[in-house]
Amino acid sequence: MSTSELDFILVPLPTPTEEGVNGRPDEHANGRLHAKPPAPQPQVRSMSLLREQRERLREGVLAGRRPAVDRQHALGKRTARERIDLLLDEGSFTEIDMYRRHQAHGLRIEEQRPHTDGVITGSGTIHGRRVFLYAQDFTLFGGSLGDAHASKIHKVMDLAISTGSPFIGLNDSGGARIQEGAMSLNGYGGIFQRNVQASGVIPQISVVLGPCAGGAAYSTALADFTFMVRDTAQIYLTGPDVVEAVSGQRVTHAELGGAEVHGGRSGVATFVHDDEESCLEDVRYLVSMLPGNNLDLPPSAPSRDAATDVRPRLAEIVPVEPNKSYDMRQVVAELVDDGDFLELHENWAPNVICVLARIDGDVVGVVGNQPMVMAGVLDVAAAQKAARFVRFCDAFSIPLVTLVDVPGFLPGTDQEHAGIIRHGAKLLYAYCEATVPRIQVILRKAYGGAYIVMDSRSIGTDLSLAWPTNEIAVMGAEGAVNVIFRRELAAAADPAELRSELVAEYSEQLVHPHYAAERGLVDDVIDPVQTRSAVARGLAMLRDKRKQPPQRKHGNVPL
Repeated sequence: MSTSELDFILVPLPTPTEEGVNGRPDEHANGRLHAKPPAPQPQVRSMSLLREQRERLREGVLAGRRPAVDRQHALGKRTARERIDLLLDEGSFTEIDMYRRHQAHGLRIEEQRPHTDGVITGSGTIHGRRVFLYAQDFTLFGGSLGDAHASKIHKVMDLAISTGSPFIGLNDSGGARIQEGAMSLNGYGGIFQRNVQASGVIPQISVVLGPCAGGAAYSTALADFTFMVRDTAQIYLTGPDVVEAVSGQRVTHAELGGAEVHGGRSGVATFVHDDEESCLEDVRYLVSMLPGNNLDLPPSAPSRDAATDVRPRLAEIVPVEPNKSYDMRQVVAELVDDGDFLELHENWAPNVICVLARIDGDVVGVVGNQPMVMAGVLDVAAAQKAARFVRFCDAFSIPLVTLVDVPGFLPGTDQEHAGIIRHGAKLLYAYCEATVPRIQVILRKAYGGAYIVMDSRSIGTDLSLAWPTNEIAVMGAEGAVNVIFRRELAAAADPAELRSELVAEYSEQLVHPHYAAERGLVDDVIDPVQTRSAVARGLAMLRDKRKQPPQRKHGNVPL
């Protein structure tokens, strides 16, 4: 090796410092060459670098964790973001708090701090109309609710209230995040408080697409409408394991709080669907008929010339004989635009029907007895169902049309002991309190207290119409004769013949078609085929109705 080569290798180096040359670790200390390659030069801070880093983070958050996403799909469930895409108009979603992470410590929860904290919040449009929403993400912490998770929901609920926009919650959560203790419970309390503040101010819709356990169940009960999907959705306060530990009773998730249970027995679920796609499509349909808030009117569609519309089939659907059944939904289909309506609680308390529809382009709420089920009597569940619907319609300026064919309240010790008086009073209270336009149509039977409760003239209906088949009385003719003429019938040589004569006499004197109209309890006896036109004209007449409730803090509903 030549001297010149040696001088080249041992060229003097800068004196090393504790931090190395230029602040970098020194790899040539004391002039010795190390095998370790030079440290990479740090990237110079720049806008392009910051934008690139932001985009990588954002893409990772949006993509989610692939194994968890695959597990969600394997359960037959879509991810939170996929659900939002189905619900909202394409490209309309604006996310809020994407980068939120929990700040909790203990029980090793600090080792997992994913962005979004298991819930996606924001705003978008449905048919061009603004809504706010959250969608719980079961792929992160099982969608469980902690402090940051709850704070995101609080923020978006506050925005919905302040902007006067409908609020939608897509629920898929195992409940409170146990590792965060009392802060999880505090988070639920904040949601419930806002549910109550928003009640009657903005429409609230709860959509259950997976488990909705523990405290979360109360938010669904406080919402105006609750949707559930069969096989995947459950709502309960305490799960099957706790039920078995406390009572010894073994029960599955579906048996305890599945869609069929809440759709048909408890009445918690307003709508039940077979899959997420049809469920979210019906949420969109529902929103299309609701106002944004209590100061707005429901969205209108073009007029359908209903004021001159004659429906001959209405004279065929309803039998003249008071004891023969028929489907009240067929009457509703003839009454509303295009026969199109959305029925609430279809499988719970089916002896009364509650639907949202349009008549001549304007949204109405229709309540009707259902003669196909228990002859259309009112019972505990039916009174609860109709009362809540009436109060919702009144809160959001939706006129009410009540179709009456009711033989009375269901008699029996079970009903009396279950509080039929108290629950029937709820329906009475709801109608008496309502200030929206109200039209009553009496098709056939209207007996006893049930007639009064079904929006009669005496409790404030604005317009009462009746078919020629109407029978308004304390009770049916046969029952009345059996009570009034009990002794005469017992002593008669031919009780059957005497009863027939007395029934005819009672009907002719007290239950003839114009009896109530002659006394001002019915405004008009109409031809059944003209029912749609008569109701449409009545709604047009009442469109500018203004009625201020009395000044008070609030009434005391017989809960």
